Amino acid sequence: MCKGLSYLPSSCLEKAKGMRVKLSHLAEIHHKQKVQDGKILQDLETLLNSKIGLQAFRGFLRSEFSEENLEFWLACEEYRVSPSNSHKTKASSIYNQFINPDAPLEVNLDAETRESLLSLMDVPCADTFNKAQQRIYSLMAKDSFPRFLRSHHCADAINVS
Repeated sequence: MCKGLSYLPSSCLEKAKGMRVKLSHLAEIHHKQKVQDGKILQDLETLLNSKIGLQAFRGFLRSEFSEENLEFWLACEEYRVSPSNSHKTKASSIYNQFINPDAPLEVNLDAETRESLLSLMDVPCADTFNKAQQRIYSLMAKDSFPRFLRSHHCADAINVS
């Protein structure tokens, strides 16, 4: 018959209390991480700054054959922080890969934005692609991101985290 905890040596009781404190601390950390992971999916900006979120969003866009928008946005982010002596080469690469009408990963930009970019290619600067990048970001935020939130890719990302 069980005589209760009072019959256990005090050293065992102290260890049990210590373990209880550690377990509750771990549970609290786990809960905070789950809340934080849930916030990853609240908006596109937060999602793009999360490794897990970005991976899941890329998989979703790939499944819809629209990964070029994300790749363009990421290329612009990388371009913006690149050294100015590499801007001309990188700008040309981005233009040829995403903007040019014959580009392999052509993004959907209006004619005015395309023409504006073409005129900037001779002397590119850090913010050369800002307007185009913002247009693609808006397109993803209004179109792709809401569909992503309803997809299995999103559910999988939540379950992984």
